Amino acid sequence: MDFNESVTKINLARSFSAECQAGARYQFMSKMALKDNQKFISDTMKTLAKNEMAHAKVFYDYIIEKGSSKNIAIEAGYPFETPELKTSLLGEALIELSEAKNIYPSFAKIAQDEGFTDIAKSFEMVARVEETHHKLLNYLGSLYKNHTMYKRNKETKWKCSNCGFVDIAKESYKTCPLCHLEQGYVIIDLEHEINDEC
Repeated sequence: MDFNESVTKINLARSFSAECQAGARYQFMSKMALKDNQKFISDTMKTLAKNEMAHAKVFYDYIIEKGSSKNIAIEAGYPFETPELKTSLLGEALIELSEAKNIYPSFAKIAQDEGFTDIAKSFEMVARVEETHHKLLNYLGSLYKNHTMYKRNKETKWKCSNCGFVDIAKESYKTCPLCHLEQGYVIIDLEHEINDEC
């Protein structure tokens, strides 16, 4: 199929736009987290923003590589939420889940049906990453909303991201006993904790 006549071209453009917007929202959320003295959340959101921009670049490169450098008209809905960290984290988790389970799998099927196997595989891989983002944002959002970011039911390793001081306890220290930075600088092993939850 001619790429410029394909639905896949439109889906790539929509995906590029969505990933750029997600990257921007995550950067905004990173700044919100810093205002709440949550350095760990801020750093996590910066990493997710970087991931989303990498996805955008993949979609952008396909559009350029396949020969469409003209303006592509797209119509799609894009989220604009109230900028409050505890609701934004959980709201973004739902968006990531929709991308992982609905949007990108359907785009992959269309690309496959239109003969763009390479693009289909990329949509599938991005969907897997977005599912991981969903789990991470959902877990982080629940911890933050329920005021349990730094409390657990069992002893946990709490490590200062600034000086490296480690403490093992059910609750993190309020300020690092070594360098005196706020609790928001404590590293949380999200991947380990999420895997324990599953």
